Amino acid sequence: MVKAIIFDLDGTLLDTSADIQGVINGSLKRFGLPEITLEKTIEFVGNGAKKLVERAVGERKDLTEAVYADYAVNFAACNNKLTKLYAGEEVALEEFNKRNIKLAIVTNKPQDATDNVYNEFLSRFSFCKVVGQSAGTALKPNPAETLKIIDEFNVGKKECLFVGDGETDVQTAKRAGIRCVSALWGYRSRTQLQSAGAKIFAENFRDLQKLAEYENFENF
Repeated sequence: MVKAIIFDLDGTLLDTSADIQGVINGSLKRFGLPEITLEKTIEFVGNGAKKLVERAVGERKDLTEAVYADYAVNFAACNNKLTKLYAGEEVALEEFNKRNIKLAIVTNKPQDATDNVYNEFLSRFSFCKVVGQSAGTALKPNPAETLKIIDEFNVGKKECLFVGDGETDVQTAKRAGIRCVSALWGYRSRTQLQSAGAKIFAENFRDLQKLAEYENFENF
């Protein structure tokens, strides 16, 4: 039986792509660099803000640090006006709360930006732990933060799910020794996720609910 679910954030719990695009394009423009499309933004996210900037600056690697510093300040101050929850998410999270399933977030998004969107969109769903990128955390696919949460929650690995839309989420779950449910409503295709080793998929939050309700999920 599932007793804990650890979620990725961007592309899994929140569609933040349009806000991310707006902030990164603002930074690129200030340094005279070409702006990127929403499609490219989605392609570039998943490995942390620094990697997003590295990909966005293209051949101008000499500007990476300056653009990153600008992006970090402006992203922390973003008003998140284009960010939204996914269809069926509110119902699913409320059900997980009713069932006393412990919820956590592990994301490569900077901690200050993570706290901003969590407080605005997700705090009412009683997540027990919210871990973003900071000086003291290991970025996914390093499983260190995930393993700390499993230990803190005092649940067995077979009782825990990792839910994410990216390749790094699949890799994180594998390294932590827990099952990953790959979210097909996010930023990666089934083919991309399968190439990363994904085996369990959810088309939407109702699918995720059904998986979490499966009594013998350890044998799924």
